[in-house]
Amino acid sequence: MKSIVKIVERRPWFGWVLYLGTLAAVFAIGLLAASIFERRQESFRVQQVSPIAEWEPRNEVWGRNFPRQFESYRNTSQTNFASKYAGSVTIDYLAREPQMVVLWAGYPFSRDYKQGRGHYYAVKDIRDTLRTTAPLPGTCWTCKSTDVPRVMAEMGVAEFYKTKWQDLGSEIVNHIGCQDCHDPKTMNLRITRPALAEAMARRGEDINKATHQEMRSLVCAQCHVEYYFKGEGKYLTLPWDKGFSADEMEAYYDSVDFTDWTHALSKAPMLKAQHPDYELYKTGIHAQRGVSCADCHMPYRSEGGIKFTDHHLSSPLRNIAGSCGVCHRESEQDLLRDVIARQDRVKELMHLAQDELCHAHIEAKEAWAAGATQKEMEPILKLIRHAQWRWDWVAAANGAGFHSPLEAARVLGTSIQKAGMARRDLALVLSTHNVPQPVAMPDLSTKELAQAYVGLDMAAIEAQKLEFLENVVPQWDAEAKAREAKLPEPGGTKSNY
Repeated sequence: MKSIVKIVERRPWFGWVLYLGTLAAVFAIGLLAASIFERRQESFRVQQVSPIAEWEPRNEVWGRNFPRQFESYRNTSQTNFASKYAGSVTIDYLAREPQMVVLWAGYPFSRDYKQGRGHYYAVKDIRDTLRTTAPLPGTCWTCKSTDVPRVMAEMGVAEFYKTKWQDLGSEIVNHIGCQDCHDPKTMNLRITRPALAEAMARRGEDINKATHQEMRSLVCAQCHVEYYFKGEGKYLTLPWDKGFSADEMEAYYDSVDFTDWTHALSKAPMLKAQHPDYELYKTGIHAQRGVSCADCHMPYRSEGGIKFTDHHLSSPLRNIAGSCGVCHRESEQDLLRDVIARQDRVKELMHLAQDELCHAHIEAKEAWAAGATQKEMEPILKLIRHAQWRWDWVAAANGAGFHSPLEAARVLGTSIQKAGMARRDLALVLSTHNVPQPVAMPDLSTKELAQAYVGLDMAAIEAQKLEFLENVVPQWDAEAKAREAKLPEPGGTKSNY
């Protein structure tokens, strides 16, 4: 074999090739070394630069130590993503589905029911909604703010719940954020709302033994669950003693004789589902495969040498590649099509149940007006109660049924069945009291017409809310500002108090 020297002597151009190739290799190795060094340095910078107090509610204070997570979280202020059925945009559900006004007649949801814009607006939206014009307990603040654990620690959990909602307004000002889910010293996920731990304990489960992957769902389950206010103290309670399903929670509520309100038209003792996202998710394929809420709604991101959880909590449909594409190999178009197909089917059943229930309430109203007795109506009202609970159990959950389409369809099927049974029995009662059938239905084509039909004075309700926003809320903010120094967020943007 000829030596390199002889090859170069015979072919001088080969020497230049060898020289330039060596330079390129050295340059590439240098870039690789620099990149490795840079990523090692980045990995060191995740350590806290300043301590965080035990119940620190201000997200910007946490953001000084964890800027990537904080900056991604601030993106939850964006309200421009809309999927077919939800997203972060404002949706007036009563305008979209006026029959809901009739279903909730006599309950504050008949006044106002909008798509939640996200965690960033939790405090503002509860202040603004027409549902908070009525007297409410402090319990209603529980899932709205990072201030809640601090106030609970200061005054005690039971005292917090039974305090008037309005009396806590100046204390609850920071929207949902870091402190709700993280230990300030270790950054480990933790439970800050006692109702979840209490519910698990009643089921014989120790939440402190949950794995990290389980905690990536349980921190969400602190709030994205069904709950009710128990007793005179309005103690926040999750109705899981008999199980997580709609049927088991229904049986629990019946066993303790709990009623949210008496329907203004049918006089049925009603239940109002909150947002049983965790319970519905538990019956779905993702939960069975060990996929957590955070895996889809807060997927991992990488910047340089840092892998971190994207805190821009939102619909996975906003980022199909980052959320769904981690496990699924289909195209984004195919995945989106499959999601919408499942939601369409659930929504179709939801509308059938909704229509049956609307007729049942109005027919029951006519039966009472014709002189129906309590004995005649009692079994009918129980069917209406159970039918609407099952409809609402699916309707109130986020995701339009996608978290568990089969279970959502099953529950809605039983809702339609029970509403149909109620209407069948109502037909007999109406016939007995000589009421012509079919009962004429009112014009419910708009939210305004439906609200007028159920007897709501919306002008008075809106005036009351305006007076509250103009006179009470500024006082809350002034008191909060005096209590907490206003700190600048990274980048110079204004913070919450």
